[in-house]
Amino acid sequence: MSLDKAHHYQTLAKHFQSISHFEHLSALGDWDQATMMPIGGGEARGAAMAELATHIHNLKTAPMLADTIKEAQQEALTAEQQANLREINYQYLQANAVPADLVKAKTKAAYHCEQAWREQRKHNDWQGFKPNLETLMSLVKEEATIRAQTLGVSPYDALLDKFEPGMTTAKIEHIFGQLKSWLPSLIQQVQAKQISEPRYDIPAATASDQALLGRDVMETLGFDFNHGRLDISSHPFCGGVSSDVRLTTRYDEADFTSGLMGIIHETGHAKYEQGLPLAWRGQPAGLARSMALHESQSLFCEMQIGRGASFLKLIQPLLKQRLGCQLSHQQLTNIYTRVSPGHIRVDADEVTYPCHILLRFEAEKSLVSGELAVADLPDFWSAQMQELLGINTDGDYKNGCMQDIHWAVGELGYFPSYTLGAMYAAQFKQAMEQSLGAVEQAIEAGKLSDVMTWLEANVWSKGSLLSIDELMIQATGETLNPIHFKHHLENRYL
Repeated sequence: MSLDKAHHYQTLAKHFQSISHFEHLSALGDWDQATMMPIGGGEARGAAMAELATHIHNLKTAPMLADTIKEAQQEALTAEQQANLREINYQYLQANAVPADLVKAKTKAAYHCEQAWREQRKHNDWQGFKPNLETLMSLVKEEATIRAQTLGVSPYDALLDKFEPGMTTAKIEHIFGQLKSWLPSLIQQVQAKQISEPRYDIPAATASDQALLGRDVMETLGFDFNHGRLDISSHPFCGGVSSDVRLTTRYDEADFTSGLMGIIHETGHAKYEQGLPLAWRGQPAGLARSMALHESQSLFCEMQIGRGASFLKLIQPLLKQRLGCQLSHQQLTNIYTRVSPGHIRVDADEVTYPCHILLRFEAEKSLVSGELAVADLPDFWSAQMQELLGINTDGDYKNGCMQDIHWAVGELGYFPSYTLGAMYAAQFKQAMEQSLGAVEQAIEAGKLSDVMTWLEANVWSKGSLLSIDELMIQATGETLNPIHFKHHLENRYL
């Protein structure tokens, strides 16, 4: 297609390529402040990042975009260009829903809150954290209200749509309602089954040895170290950009199992980023489809592959070499499939994990609606933990409502992505096994690369060229069906 026949589209593509360069720098600024930046740099960094966020926002709301998008919609475009134009329009609408001064204020408040949270969490300092969270939460609610009015949806739906386009509170309540109908009894059945199983001592391991092991396991999973790296942060995450993916984890020298599984989880995110379509880098269509789909890839690596007996057998020699770990692969399987309710979401087993998300979903809805005040969050949290998992968190803010980074950076609407992602992951595995056979057997036969190739062909390479429903139908034959998650848990644990 000649340039003059689609010059409005080409103008938009060039404009959004420029935006992607600034977002690249923003992503690396976020990574640096979480890993390398001295704490004294926080205030200046927050101001700089707020300025950058405002600049990106201004580019996404440039006055010329509305007419240029309308003109481009009349041009003869390929199917992929039409998909990119759809995503350009989506980003434009999302950005226009929020004024620039609010973007700047929220970014500064989020940086201040998150920087302080790191030390406050260590010291269980709820009273110090509370006023920062209250300030940030008021800005989040203001954003939600403005987005809701612009998009014609409820405030919490407006926040959900940022991470999971098209998702609504009603849809999640229906899906989570089904989950709650069978999950509590499954947790009880699995715990009853495991009550007589032996428990094993976890050997101590230095953080440096765990980091070497982590690199080995990342290489086993096919991570490209020419386009990424592994570091330490207070909360594990995957950031950066597709050409330069930044993973972090945290290490417990008394128990290597958490840090290792954190690395495997984040490697799943990274594989998705590194596998996004190269031809569409720098364009909205080249981005990950949604955060639930992103979480499906991290959870596929961690849960579907990482906690499976075949993969643990594959990496058991690496544990012996790097950590001197004498646990057999069967003992490792027992450790990594132990179902035991605990305080910390990121350390939770895959059976009790959804309970942590159910709690946060209810809290977020109530915080945004105003039914729950920040000051009352600890009591709400403790009551929900008691009801869902039989755990008392009274006075334990560090391992209670202060444990996650998401609220400290003003990200409400993200948490449902984790359990939706677990459901997508189970559905992908079911579909994959129709063509590859059992995933466990494929890994046992040395065909882990075949598993990754299927994911690349059916998920990663699609970027945002398809809607989530279109992608799921092409890959699995149906839209999201939570029954596959139920079957996966029953097959593995019962």
